[in-house]
This record gives sequence, structure tokens and C-alpha cells, in this order.
Amino acid sequence: MSAPTLRWTYAFVDRPLGLVEPARTFWTAVTDTRPSEPRGEQGEFVTLLSEGTDACVKVQGVDAGPGGAHLDFSVADVPAFVNSALRLGADTVAEHDGWAVLRSPAGQLFCAVPWHGESVRPPVAAGTRLDQVSIDIGPGSYDAELAFWSALLPDWASLSGALPEFHVLKPPPGLPIRILLQRLGEERPAAAHLDLACADIDAAVARHENLGATVVSHGKHWTVMRDPVGGTYCLTGRDPETGGLPNRP
Repeated sequence: MSAPTLRWTYAFVDRPLGLVEPARTFWTAVTDTRPSEPRGEQGEFVTLLSEGTDACVKVQGVDAGPGGAHLDFSVADVPAFVNSALRLGADTVAEHDGWAVLRSPAGQLFCAVPWHGESVRPPVAAGTRLDQVSIDIGPGSYDAELAFWSALLPDWASLSGALPEFHVLKPPPGLPIRILLQRLGEERPAAAHLDLACADIDAAVARHENLGATVVSHGKHWTVMRDPVGGTYCLTGRDPETGGLPNRP
């Protein structure tokens, strides 16, 4: 039995609750959006809104740990999606009224939430688009994790990445967030970070530095950055419209 069709995806910027205000300020500026009113018992959730389109990025304050990133999958039938994920090897972390928190076989958190009709992708902002969640996986868990996500998202294209340690799950047209599975060189718990596609990496780096970010390192097609509250993310040389590198999907 295949998983229920996904209707929309959200990328979450997860940062420590005590630092969530400057994190919201930075990511609102980066994405050229405005924050919604805070929600949750501690005001921990904010949606980044873009005029005339549907949001696909949210910021969450977390109680423990340094934060990172995770995905929310919007579906018409949450229980069916949860059951599908559990059959494929996920675990339930928490059940809420109408939505659930799950954990992948390698330990990456994700959520199943109701679809509320979202369909219009936000535009490119200053030559960049936050369009990818990278799940970073130890070598011993990588093959099982790739099999899990591929089976959970059967309508998504499964593509080899630009380097052997990368694998891309590309959603059907219209969905705003891709998944990059990255095989690490050492064993450690699965974690995730955000990637932005950039028309010009150097220009994006300069803009992000002006907003308070710092450069961590440079890779073949990307620059690793640290936001003002210490969270890492990547500026990548992918096309902000297609999500692919030049001459690649």
C-alpha cells in the first residue's frame, strides 16, 4: 500500500526557545517575509508569510538542544500517512489533536499535519529561495534511511546527487521543499539543516553577512553559514527556480 499523496511541505527552522526572537528576525529578512502572530503554549511557533502566496517556512523555538531543521508534511488524511510511515519503520514521538510527530529509522523528526489548501509557492527572494532540507545521516544508517524516505514519498523523483554522498528526493511540480539525504563520514545521530538555492552565492553570502550571519566553510557548490543564533545552514549554487545545479535536475 502506497503512502497518501502529499499536498504541501513546510521547512522548519528549529532554534533554542531563548534565542527564537533573533532567529525569527533573521529568517524573516532572509526570506523577505513577515512573521505571523506567535502560536503555542510558549509562543514557540511562527509562520513566515509572503503576500499573495502560501507559506512554506516556519520558525520554532525548541526547549532542548541546539535545534536544527525538520519537515512538516501536509496531507489530506493524517492518520493514513502516519500509519504508512509506521509500517515503513518510523516511530511515533507524540500525538496531538489532528497531527503527529514522528521519527525516521535514523532518528530524524518530522510531522504529519492537515492540508489547508496550500498550493502557491512563495517567490524567489533577493536571488535566493529556501527550498531544501538536508538530512545528515551516519554511514551505518544511510541505506535504510534512503529506502524509508523513498518509500514514504513514492511520487517524488529519486535522483543521485552531484557527489556520491548525496541523494535528492525531488517533489512533484508545485511543492516547495526538496529533501537532500547526505551520507556523513562518521557515525552520529541523524540531524538536519536548511539549504537555500542561490543565483549568485557570493552575493547571497554578502547579504546574509549584512544580516548577521557568518561564513563557516566553503564546499564545491555551497558555502556553510551560521545564523546570528548559531544555527548552521548552506547557501548552494542551485537554480532558485528549478532547485537543480546547472545542467542537473
